[in-house]
Amino acid sequence: MAFDPWHSTHSGRSSAHAELALINARIYTVDPGRPWADAMAIGGGRIRTIGSQDEIQHLIGSDTRVIDVQGRFVMPGLHDMHTHPDLGLATRYDDNLDIGLEDPSPDQVRDAILDYADKHPDKPWIHGAYFVRYTFLQAGLTPGREWLDAVMPDRPVAILDRMWGTMMVNSKALELAGIDRDTPDPRNGYLERDPFSGEPTGLLIDGAYALIHAAMPPTPVAVLKHAYRDGIRLQTARGVTATKYVHVCEHRLNALKQLDDEGELSLRVEAAISWQDDIFPVKRRWELLAGERHYYASARLNADAVKFHFDGTVEPRSSFLLSPWQNGDDWRGKINLTPEHLKRMVADMDRRGIRVIAHCTGDAASDLFLDAIAYARQKNGPNGVRHQCAHSTILHGGNLRRFRELDTIAEFSPAAWYPSRFTSGARAGYGPERLARAYDLRGVIDAGGIATIGTDFPVASLDPWIALETLVTRQNPWNQEEERFGTPITLEEALRVVTWNGAYAMDLEHETGSLEAGKSADFIVLDQNPFAIEVRGNLHRTKVMLGFVQGQAVHDLTGELASLGIRATWQGEPPKL
Repeated sequence: MAFDPWHSTHSGRSSAHAELALINARIYTVDPGRPWADAMAIGGGRIRTIGSQDEIQHLIGSDTRVIDVQGRFVMPGLHDMHTHPDLGLATRYDDNLDIGLEDPSPDQVRDAILDYADKHPDKPWIHGAYFVRYTFLQAGLTPGREWLDAVMPDRPVAILDRMWGTMMVNSKALELAGIDRDTPDPRNGYLERDPFSGEPTGLLIDGAYALIHAAMPPTPVAVLKHAYRDGIRLQTARGVTATKYVHVCEHRLNALKQLDDEGELSLRVEAAISWQDDIFPVKRRWELLAGERHYYASARLNADAVKFHFDGTVEPRSSFLLSPWQNGDDWRGKINLTPEHLKRMVADMDRRGIRVIAHCTGDAASDLFLDAIAYARQKNGPNGVRHQCAHSTILHGGNLRRFRELDTIAEFSPAAWYPSRFTSGARAGYGPERLARAYDLRGVIDAGGIATIGTDFPVASLDPWIALETLVTRQNPWNQEEERFGTPITLEEALRVVTWNGAYAMDLEHETGSLEAGKSADFIVLDQNPFAIEVRGNLHRTKVMLGFVQGQAVHDLTGELASLGIRATWQGEPPKL
């Protein structure tokens, strides 16, 4: 099917008839004015009419391709507002260490390192993922360079933790990076140190591990392109039509642009440039923010956002909390920018039309971030960019209404919002009181705010349907235990969170996020009706049969469009990740 999205203001329609029509459908529009429809006519990449089959019949001509979906469920495409396909998938093309377990024991980490070293004798670095700090503590061991030196003393080793908040390295890696007791902590992280000698222990927290990445060769653009391609392929197959890829640099933008130019960017992407070296060095940050980012702009891609880690994570206790961690002292965690830096930066980015996405896991971090947005609103006016509080793990109840008042997005990550072994281990450090109010989508929605979700892959699965099911149940999908973690929301609310709310978070609510006449034809066809099944244990098994973006077929699971002469960007099952 020919696709021409570039209509100028006064260009007329090329045909009185629709290019594409869906009939015999069960369409959930997410439009409160007309939530259900049976048919839809599409032309020029947009919905011309949606309603009954009688209402679209006059738009069906001899050249209209008619898809009879045979009663299947149709809805707007899903929105994943925070993910990192590059970080999770580059290892398969860069041949780095992949331990391949969610909660590996120290023995499994050791065996994986030794096996990798034996198979890759010429690799200059042994670098990969993951270790999990609490499994070391459960084994009575302390993760760090002493443990790694005993495993591999003569080759540099650098392993990320499951939450991507800590890197564990050995002495050789510290030596090659030029890190010793005299190395100052960067402002956006710190080195854990021996309390008596001041020597680094081999655990680098938050932005500090960019010091290690700076000593390694950068990930090649070709590797990043393969990683993004796999991520895009899976996201499209699972019904995602818009997403945010956060923490990008010029290499990552070049990889995304190549995919866009080659016609393989099958979803909308907002790429957020790293504000500081939180994970890897970004050498051309200021040139990109000054204007080079516009070089990458297209109908599917923009780089009009920045992302940074404002605080840390639970395992190293670097989340910044309003009250002390439960360890008998006054430690409340750490912020990686001063409040003054944050206020000036948010106000400046807001003035330039650049979205600020701030990693905030602690309630004090989100409190300060909202203060900074309030400052920007006061300085620049109330109608600026919709900034985004990433993760929003623990929120203070007094801040719930501020998301609506400041037109700020509360984005939540599903890694631990339902009971699992990972939840009970990694998240227990917050304490029962804080955990009881973790991931409070219910509170934000009830206060009139906009809540969205971001899978945060590779911290959690890239499959949004797992997140969607557990958002409704707050229960583990794979067992029958009755335990819940947090307060569920309804299926209707959850579907709005992953459709219209996501579009709003990208400033695209007038373009996509619901199925209405005049909007872009971004929709998916499912194998089951979510409203007709028991959600628990079933919703995450949903298959996406067809996917369209801007009226263009991007996914065809079984090849059913071939008989209409329509070839989707991707066909068949996606690769196993």
